Amino acid sequence: MPRTSHKNKKYSKELKMQAVQDYLAGKGSLQAICKKYNILSDRQLRNWIMWYNGHKEFRERSSAKGEIYMTKGRKTTQEERAEIVAFCIEHGKDYGLTVETYNVSYQQIYAWVRKYEEKGVEGLTDRRGKAKPESELTEEDRLRQENKILQAKIKDQEMEIALLKKLRELRGGGW
Repeated sequence: MPRTSHKNKKYSKELKMQAVQDYLAGKGSLQAICKKYNILSDRQLRNWIMWYNGHKEFRERSSAKGEIYMTKGRKTTQEERAEIVAFCIEHGKDYGLTVETYNVSYQQIYAWVRKYEEKGVEGLTDRRGKAKPESELTEEDRLRQENKILQAKIKDQEMEIALLKKLRELRGGGW
């Protein structure tokens, strides 16, 4: 019986990305995508999918060193998160392109898109640092929170007044 040699096969970064994106877009089963791209094992494709979902970037294998590396995310405002989600959805949920364009992690973009689809723009609010339940607040904590709320209301009123002044100015001084 002839023996088959098991040699490691090298795949280009482009082939890896295309295979993963085809699978995630539902263009075939693991086996079908492997056959289409001549990938020796569906386990290999599963690894690439895990790397992709973990926001690890593919590189051509040039040495015995690793094939992938991680890219750090960054802090964002709610408006920026809304812009990022809109971009991702407009581009057919191309998370890879969104990661490259906005330099935010894959996991974070995926979570924001999911939250947006469930709750709308309100789902993009950063809820870290949630307040303690009312029963656990000291008098000082309660007064601090109340002070923050009142300062925010004052700032909102000041902006509204400035807007009304500008509107009156644009209309020539009279209502």
